[in-house]
Amino acid sequence: MVKRNLSYPFKMVCFTDNSEGINEEITCYPIPEMNLPGGLPERMWKKLSTLKSDLYGLEGTALFLDLDIVVVDKLDPFFDLEGDFIIIKDYRKQWRITGNSSVYRFKIGAHGYVFDDFLKDFENIRKRHRNEQEYLTQAIFDKQGIQYWPKEWCPSYKYDAISRIPFAFWKKPTIPPGAKILIFHGEINPHKAIEGGFGKWYRYVRSAPWIKKYWY
Repeated sequence: MVKRNLSYPFKMVCFTDNSEGINEEITCYPIPEMNLPGGLPERMWKKLSTLKSDLYGLEGTALFLDLDIVVVDKLDPFFDLEGDFIIIKDYRKQWRITGNSSVYRFKIGAHGYVFDDFLKDFENIRKRHRNEQEYLTQAIFDKQGIQYWPKEWCPSYKYDAISRIPFAFWKKPTIPPGAKILIFHGEINPHKAIEGGFGKWYRYVRSAPWIKKYWY
C-alpha cells in the first residue's frame, strides 16, 4: 500500500514479536522492552516505545501506521504538511485534545520524554489516562502543543464509511470524500469488512470487496 502511494524514498520498519513471513524488504525490530507488570488490560502502552530517544539508531521523520489501516490515496501530503507532531483527532468527544494514534508523524528521538516519563510514573499515568493515545496526546500537548491531520484524510471506517442501522442493511460502504487512509478501529478489521456481517449486536456491515484493491 505504501509503495503504491508514496513517491518519496522510504524505509519500512516493523516492530513485532514475530517476524516470520514478513516481506524481506521490511526491516523488523523487536518491540522495545518496557517491563510493564503482567496481567494488565491491553491499552496499547507498548506503542509509546516508538518515541524512545534511541530507537535502534533510526533517524529522520517517521509516519507511524497501525496494521489495521487501508491506504486509499497518496501519502505524500502526510510528509508535506508542516508540523512537529501530527496525529488524528479522536473521532468522538471532539472537545478533547485526545488524538487517535493509528497514524501519527514525528521526528524520531525528539519526544523521548513521553517514553521516559511513562516508565518513571507508570502507576499514576495509567490511573489518569485510559490508554496510550490519551496519555501520548496530553504529554506532547503539555510540552509543545499538538497538531491534527485534516479531518477528511483519516476517516473512521466504522463511523464514516458505513451507515447506521437500518440503512446499513442496504447502503454499501463507501470511501468518504478526501480520504487517504481508512482507519479500522474497534471490532471491524479490513478482512472482516471485506466479508461483511455483524460486528457488535447493534452494528451490521455490508461486504466491501473493493477493499481488496487497496489492501493487498
